Amino acid sequence: MFNAEKIEPKIKELPEKPGVYIMKDALGNIIYVGKAVILKRRVTQYFRSSPKPVKVQAMVDSVDDFEYRVTLTEADALVLEATLIKKHMPRYNIMLKDDKGQSTYIRIDPREKYPNLEITRHPKRDGAKYFGPYGGNITAKAIAGVVKSVYGVRTCPRKMSAKRECLDWHIGLCLAPCTGSVTEREYRDAVKGAVDFLTGKDDKAEKLIKEKMSSAAEAEDFERAIKYRELLALIRSMNARTLAGLKMKDADFFAYVTDGLRSAVCTMPVRGNKLLAGSSHASADAGEDGDALMSFIMQYYENNPVPSEIYVNVKADYSPLAACLSDKRGGTVKISVPERGQKRDLIKTTEENARECMEKTADKEAREREKTYGACDMLCEKLGLKSARRIECYDISHISGTDKVASGVCFINGAKAAGEYRRYRIKTVEGNDDFHCMAEVLGRRLAHAAAGDEKFAELPDLIVIDGGKGQLHAAYDAMKNAGFDLPMVGLAKREEEIFTTLSSAPVILPRDSAALKLLQRVRDEAHRFAITYHRNTRMKRIGTELTKIEGIGEKKSKLLLKAYGSVDRIKQLPLEALETTAGMTKPAARAVYEYYHGDMGGNDRKTEKDDDNGGKV
Repeated sequence: MFNAEKIEPKIKELPEKPGVYIMKDALGNIIYVGKAVILKRRVTQYFRSSPKPVKVQAMVDSVDDFEYRVTLTEADALVLEATLIKKHMPRYNIMLKDDKGQSTYIRIDPREKYPNLEITRHPKRDGAKYFGPYGGNITAKAIAGVVKSVYGVRTCPRKMSAKRECLDWHIGLCLAPCTGSVTEREYRDAVKGAVDFLTGKDDKAEKLIKEKMSSAAEAEDFERAIKYRELLALIRSMNARTLAGLKMKDADFFAYVTDGLRSAVCTMPVRGNKLLAGSSHASADAGEDGDALMSFIMQYYENNPVPSEIYVNVKADYSPLAACLSDKRGGTVKISVPERGQKRDLIKTTEENARECMEKTADKEAREREKTYGACDMLCEKLGLKSARRIECYDISHISGTDKVASGVCFINGAKAAGEYRRYRIKTVEGNDDFHCMAEVLGRRLAHAAAGDEKFAELPDLIVIDGGKGQLHAAYDAMKNAGFDLPMVGLAKREEEIFTTLSSAPVILPRDSAALKLLQRVRDEAHRFAITYHRNTRMKRIGTELTKIEGIGEKKSKLLLKAYGSVDRIKQLPLEALETTAGMTKPAARAVYEYYHGDMGGNDRKTEKDDDNGGKV
């Protein structure tokens, strides 16, 4: 039951203005963020109206206190709500997870003299044209293959001053404007054709690919003919997604469904009158249907281009959302609930996909919550913590005291918070001394917090150290010297014992304990992040040594290090081995050999630049 004694007096003070309300649990953790047209009316409904949906009641029962922030308009409240959800990741809000690799876009900037085609996951408002999102069996890479084969638009980032044509030109995949093989007008026509194809205006691609496939087969170039056949199948698959009888340039369809306990949102984009692959997202949000959907849409368009038309399945006042998105798009955005026709059918299909996602992910979601929120609650119980919402873990990485670096990873509510990760280059410690390295890192992290640095302002509820008693107490002393007293534990790898600063005896948890598994995930992630940073730092250092050799740039130095692993190994190689290394030319190989074996060794060496980036990410 919610804390009525604390909440009832605050309800009376609520203003009748738009704004955002922030629900907190007994530990002060933010568990839900919502927006309201009238704060007093909306917040009062949570605590005084009944009955409530199960998902809402579960959130209300956990509320110990709330805050609110008044905004000028409901549109401002929407923007603030999305910002706070992204920052705090409340457990009862619907959140858009980053589906890496699922959705990609094709970018063409028509303002350039010879525009190139790029594939990106992060569209921007930079004046370029973006096509997509592509996903499923129709990927941006596959579509780019069609554009190259049919129109010859370049995909390389190279400057327009090449002396000879690249391989793509020789196999008919590029018009090679960089060498003057095509006039600017001819290339512009090709780019226009590509844009028309991507927007669904040009249907010549299938015919041209079919002709190229036949020509390749007649020339007995069967390998290329097979590739053209695959491209032809892709084009036909795209054409099968064309919406017959409906002329729609760009639009997105959103559907929200709930069974009172769980919920899900599905989105289906239409581009160039073609239905592209959508995505579904399950959740256990505690908002009303319209509010939950608006919150999701605001998050969705933070990283996706906004179309002129948006269709939804839940009736609500979308005018504030439309105003926000119109401003983001730089043009009018219309949001509506289709009542009839093909658009209504598309919303129904989107709704069915959302419902299927909700039903299929129920068990998976329950396991995920047990692994995250449940593990945090269990950790608090086992270690006597007030909260385990924010856990930070630090690890040191080096080889015999060289290239010393450290990592700081962060988990919020039991899940990775990659945006809070930090990397440190050790500055003050000489030799192999992990204890003093850890003291330096914690000192710097907490000094940033004490100085009011926003990136380090939020302190952890628990600090995890990879190691036993010795490492733990060294780190704890460093923290106390910095003027802080935060809960800290050490996790010893061999027996997975948990050491605390409150007792000399370790805490032993069962190997299948969700709390122990959470600490292991945090520790292993810190180790992985530190090892990766150390490896990159080391490779950069030894790569810099190779680039001192005349004729060896960054690319060839990476090739050599990838092939042989270290500079010491490269020094021992005979000239014949260097010459036969993939990617190496004979002059470059001779330069490397003479640098380490001939009179040239040690002369004309470049000065390595200091690339210490301190505590910056």
